[in-house]
Amino acid sequence: MKATLGTFGPYRATSTLQEQINRLFNDSFGRMEEGNLTTWAPPVDIHETEHELVVKTDLPDIDPQALDIRVENNILTIRGERKFEKKMEDKNYLRVERAYGTFSRSFALSNTVNADAIKAEYQNVVLTLTIPKREEAKPKQIKVNVETPAQAPATATAAAAGTGR
Repeated sequence: MKATLGTFGPYRATSTLQEQINRLFNDSFGRMEEGNLTTWAPPVDIHETEHELVVKTDLPDIDPQALDIRVENNILTIRGERKFEKKMEDKNYLRVERAYGTFSRSFALSNTVNADAIKAEYQNVVLTLTIPKREEAKPKQIKVNVETPAQAPATATAAAAGTGR
């Protein structure tokens, strides 16, 4: 008789339970009848320069005139919709993997930006939002005067001579 030993995994039962819960949610809420018409979120890159905050997002197949971009209570929100065209007679779709439907992305803005001066540009399917920083938030360079030991006595002597001592 041959005995088989398996490795002990304390989280094996948990992952199995997690897989069952995921499968339950995916079966119940995962797919819609139209294919991949689930909520989607376009990818976003955000970077900061010395003078501004820049937000870039890829929005292919979206009418830029239909985008809703607003700032409320220092929250930047970008909303839009990629519509699924139901011209199945024209195209024999074998697979629909791109996401369609409405989207909404929101980002908290710091008080250092000037939300009233946001510029939006749509070029080559990329939406670029440029948010300038407030003047008081921009870095200021402070020049430091450095006296060398040779300059210090000469400056003191010149100052004493100028006062008539």
